[in-house]
Amino acid sequence: MSRWGRKNVKKTPEVIRTVTEGLKSLYRKKLLPLEQYYGFHDFHSPSLEEADFDNKPMVLVVGQYSTGKTTFIQYLLEQDIPGSRVGPEPTTDCFTAIMHGEVEGVIPGNALIVDPNKPFRKLNPFGNTFLNRFQCAQIPNQVLESISIIDTPGILSGAKQRVSRGERSTKGYDFPAVLRWFAERVDRIILLFDAHKLEISDEFSEAIGALKGNEDKLRVVLNKADMVDTQQLMRVYGALMWSLGKVFNTPEVLRVYIGSFWAEPLLVADNRKLFELEEEDLFADIQNLPRNSALRKLNDLVKRARLVRVHAHIISHLKQEMPSVFRKDNKKKTLIYQLPVIFSKIQLQHHISPGDFPDCTKMQEQLLVHDFTKFKTLKPTLMAALDELLSSDIATLMPLLRQEELENNDQMGVQGGAFLGTRAGPFMEGDPFGVLENGGESHGEGEGEEDWVVTKDKAKYDEIFYNLAPNEGKLSGTKAKDWMVSTRLPNSVLGRIWKLSDVDRDGMLDAEEFALASHLIEVKLEGHGLPPELPSRLVPPSKRRQKGSDA
Repeated sequence: MSRWGRKNVKKTPEVIRTVTEGLKSLYRKKLLPLEQYYGFHDFHSPSLEEADFDNKPMVLVVGQYSTGKTTFIQYLLEQDIPGSRVGPEPTTDCFTAIMHGEVEGVIPGNALIVDPNKPFRKLNPFGNTFLNRFQCAQIPNQVLESISIIDTPGILSGAKQRVSRGERSTKGYDFPAVLRWFAERVDRIILLFDAHKLEISDEFSEAIGALKGNEDKLRVVLNKADMVDTQQLMRVYGALMWSLGKVFNTPEVLRVYIGSFWAEPLLVADNRKLFELEEEDLFADIQNLPRNSALRKLNDLVKRARLVRVHAHIISHLKQEMPSVFRKDNKKKTLIYQLPVIFSKIQLQHHISPGDFPDCTKMQEQLLVHDFTKFKTLKPTLMAALDELLSSDIATLMPLLRQEELENNDQMGVQGGAFLGTRAGPFMEGDPFGVLENGGESHGEGEGEEDWVVTKDKAKYDEIFYNLAPNEGKLSGTKAKDWMVSTRLPNSVLGRIWKLSDVDRDGMLDAEEFALASHLIEVKLEGHGLPPELPSRLVPPSKRRQKGSDA
């Protein structure tokens, strides 16, 4: 009687509150058993862990040496990265995960892969040689509160590749395979090109090949575009599109963003407006990553499930074709040679799209080291669970996904760094006078009577200010912007300067605020950084008195 009672005990259905929870549950219960049964991890990517589902969106930055990868990241963060350096020669020989941390520091690769809270544990099979060239730079940066960024080694080209990358082949790790590992897990891939050198070397082609299958995540950036004139830029853009068409061999046109992604003055300012619009589009795309993170994870799990299904059919077919006793080695060689034909048979027999199949040549190489007699035939219960996952389980998560999207619509997305500058004052699209919602509150509360560091050049700045014909002692946002862009600094930098200078938040600049803006511009042109907040010694004297009287 008790046994009968236990048989009829109904399991309490699992309550799924978020899309991420649902995906973790589906993977653990229906996909992972199939992967393990058919040895999927020996041929394709390692199993997924909790951190792969829970971690914030990641952006992978890839490009040849000296295309400005590290500078691009520093431009986004408006902060230097610990352990990095910038130069015309190949300066980055490490994979660097740039992540948020309260204390600035660098974590080496061997320590990084044992941290269960970071999604890098499955990089262990690439070995010590790779791990010695893998690190995590943790910095307290607002941008990194929403996303993480992966900087990659500069890929050599031409003669440099032939001379120097003899080392690469003996480095002891598979560079394209590591790229492929990251490409499968990140939310966005930024592929950088230099407007001066579009040559795609053999190594670069191999690296780009590692990104195939993830074209939906790919965004191409034509960087340093301010170093060529308009006519040359058109030719460079056309040549790049032609080269990309050959490498990716896809009818879909990749989105290419044109600009100069660094915080220095533009050398050729003719295309400034184009660069501004392109930067806004790229920044908006990156800012939306946290909102679209659940959709990306769902999409990647579906792609993985389809590949697992194909892999199961391939392995079971090879198992069935193997003889039970004699001539096993000869039959194995024949089956590997006939793999393209086997792919076609499976495709027709099971109505599977050719796009779901792995690279045939690569799988032929992998099969050489496997014992076909240990392969498994199709297990109906596992395959039924996989079909259920693809046909109905994913569909049940869609209402939850739409609900999360509606809830996330009000979120600002990625904030801080260069993203802040594009939305400050007259540099904010659709807000020509830049009236910000800060309630008129000024920076620098409780300042003492420190000397104002701008005073020594105030007369020079006043002359410029009054030549710009202020109205009732103030310059409108439009007039101030026209003068500020003449410095050729990027809008993201000028937007930060405006935000710091418009102390009373009225959308205009008085003589002192204009002098402050001019001082900050000169500081930036001299190569120095901007403060995140206005220090007391930079607060204009009248704003200090105003603050005191308000109190």
